[in-house]
Amino acid sequence: MGKVTLVVPEAPVPAAAVTAGQRKAGKGGLRLGVLDNSKGNADHLLRFIVEGVKAALPVASVVITRKGNNSLPAPANVLDQLTREADFVVSAMAD
Repeated sequence: MGKVTLVVPEAPVPAAAVTAGQRKAGKGGLRLGVLDNSKGNADHLLRFIVEGVKAALPVASVVITRKGNNSLPAPANVLDQLTREADFVVSAMAD
């Protein structure tokens, strides 16, 4: 059987989760990207996450994108936009 990794939102983030190649926020603040996967209530969950990040960190900008179909991967142009315009991207699954 393969390895299963469970993520518990209340658990502390392990120190090993941060990598040397990770991007850092600019002096003006974090450029936050949001990828809405088009599932029901994902937009509500993402709004709460963005509000929480803004309350905890300086945020310079937020770029919001949305997949057209929740069962397909995000198109390359959407991923390219997030790569160019965001330091960190949040995606959500909800129902």
